[in-house]
Amino acid sequence: KKQKNIERKSKKTIKGEKIILYNIKSEKAEEFIEDLEIKKAIDFAEKNKTNKELINSIIEKATKCDGLNHKEALLLLLCELEEENLEIFKLAEKIKNLVYGKRIVLFAPLYISNYCVNGCTYCPYCFKNTTTARRKLTQDEIEKETMALIKMGHKRIALETGEDEKNCPIEYILESIETIYNTKTENNNQTIRRINVNIAATTIENYRKLKEKNIGTYVLFQETYNKKDYEKYHPTGPKSNYSYHTTAMDRALKAKIDDIGCGVLFGLSNFKYDFTALLMHKEHLEEVYNIGPHTISVPRIKKATEVDVSKYENSVDDRTFLKLIACFRIAVPYTGIIISTRETKEIREKALKLGVSQISAASLTSVGGYFNQDKAKNSSQFETSDKRSLDEVIRWLLSLNYIPSFCTGCYRKKRVGENFMNLSKTNEIKNFCTPNALLTLKEYLLKFSSTETRKIGENLIEKELENIENKKTRKKTIEFLKEIEQNQKEDIFI
Repeated sequence: KKQKNIERKSKKTIKGEKIILYNIKSEKAEEFIEDLEIKKAIDFAEKNKTNKELINSIIEKATKCDGLNHKEALLLLLCELEEENLEIFKLAEKIKNLVYGKRIVLFAPLYISNYCVNGCTYCPYCFKNTTTARRKLTQDEIEKETMALIKMGHKRIALETGEDEKNCPIEYILESIETIYNTKTENNNQTIRRINVNIAATTIENYRKLKEKNIGTYVLFQETYNKKDYEKYHPTGPKSNYSYHTTAMDRALKAKIDDIGCGVLFGLSNFKYDFTALLMHKEHLEEVYNIGPHTISVPRIKKATEVDVSKYENSVDDRTFLKLIACFRIAVPYTGIIISTRETKEIREKALKLGVSQISAASLTSVGGYFNQDKAKNSSQFETSDKRSLDEVIRWLLSLNYIPSFCTGCYRKKRVGENFMNLSKTNEIKNFCTPNALLTLKEYLLKFSSTETRKIGENLIEKELENIENKKTRKKTIEFLKEIEQNQKEDIFI
């Protein structure tokens, strides 16, 4: 019955013209991200944003931690009742703690090429941009960049490139992945353990090749789901094909990629539209593949070379931005929500409380910047706001009583894809996340941290061990911590 209510497969004719109707299972982007359905949801939410009884019934439903559909979540987002808004923020924090506990995953982006053939108006990588210094790293340079990240203490990276078949073909990306995974320190065998890949929409065949290279999450931001705005901001290049770009996750999942990460660039189009559409995208993926987004990213458009952000009239203020995060957390409890160094320390701190579970740290968006910043000048994609070192970010997280995590245990234990979804939806995932976060934090403290950070971190580990409810898991975690301390063992996980 639920399926019949939300899926309308038939096409009707009005004055001789066919109109597309919402079809959650369709392979056509314009049918599972259907414009009229989104506009109807927005109209419904606008009309009911002060409907106390209805809003409270949705909040009550959300307390079960089963998520909400796009229409329900949008109503919470647009709610204008002060008391209910406080309840929405409290619920987001409660769900975040219930599903993920206190752990916060850390990563860094690694840009290997900024050559691009697309004409995206908001991006300095646009082929028309003449002030961006174009660079493509050699494999030797990629090894040096990777080593610089390893020596900071990073274990997880997001591989970033522009789209250019000539300068950055899939073969180059695949070779670069091999180089990153094979880069190791001589003495203690430290490595990058997980590479998430953020490259342009591609073919099923190419996604299979990425899968064979043991990538983590395949990440692709939709930028905006509003087709009219999408085509306005992407006038030329392969990325201008809205349908092909929007169905990239379908092809990735057909190629057996385990985890996918979605996101939009808030500020390009109306935030109500993109919030609703992203949830419809999630519903489509769950319905067809039984796998939703492993992560949802929430970047806002920021100042960049030859990009005047004042021209974008849909900018999102801080209050709305934080409520977007809270409502994503409530609507999709299982997903990891990512916030990058685009945002300030102050905003990131508030966002952590409301639902964010992954953050970048010590990030550079330039090509080759970790090893040689002088050589990487004028090659950045955007300006970062949080410029603290990794150690400073970790000490900050510890001071807020979070557990910084470099864990990649789920990928070794095959807790990915549908298995991860099941564990997250039943709130079981934190039973693995918390112990493994403590183990990877211990590794960091022993090998990379400052004396001050280590002292704070050791105290937090002792305290958090008592919060592991399963006695066998707690005992095992204590044993592993001793092994790391005494034998300098690496990569131990529950």
